Amino acid sequence: MRFMMIVKATADSEAGIMPSQELVDAMMKYNEELMKAGVLLAAEGLHSSAGGIRISYPEPGGKPKIVDGPFTETKELIAGFTLIEVKSREEAIEWAKRMPDPHGFGEGVIELRQVIEPPELTSDPGSQATHNLVREQARTKL
Repeated sequence: MRFMMIVKATADSEAGIMPSQELVDAMMKYNEELMKAGVLLAAEGLHSSAGGIRISYPEPGGKPKIVDGPFTETKELIAGFTLIEVKSREEAIEWAKRMPDPHGFGEGVIELRQVIEPPELTSDPGSQATHNLVREQARTKL
């Protein structure tokens, strides 16, 4: 089962303030531990929402609405993510608890969410196979 650890943004991350070298080193060590355990799929930080773009669909079948950042609700924004593949929810929680405070100020919040797997989306074997193929191809490019 796959889980995404979503690092919530703060006022500092939205202001473009980069983490301290000490925090970068701690995150690199943590990512190495995930890699050695064979559970790491991806881990990335994101630029602030100032350069972000939101695309929304205000009406069913209507034209998409495009809004440029920055976006104001910092607590709703994402500063980064780590994607892991583990055997259980409990294992995902244990890994998430080991992540260093993502902002280093006691302000960090990590949201842990399970990824929907193909059999949960559709019972069509062809659709599941296509999803798995696309996923594997994307994984090899990371």
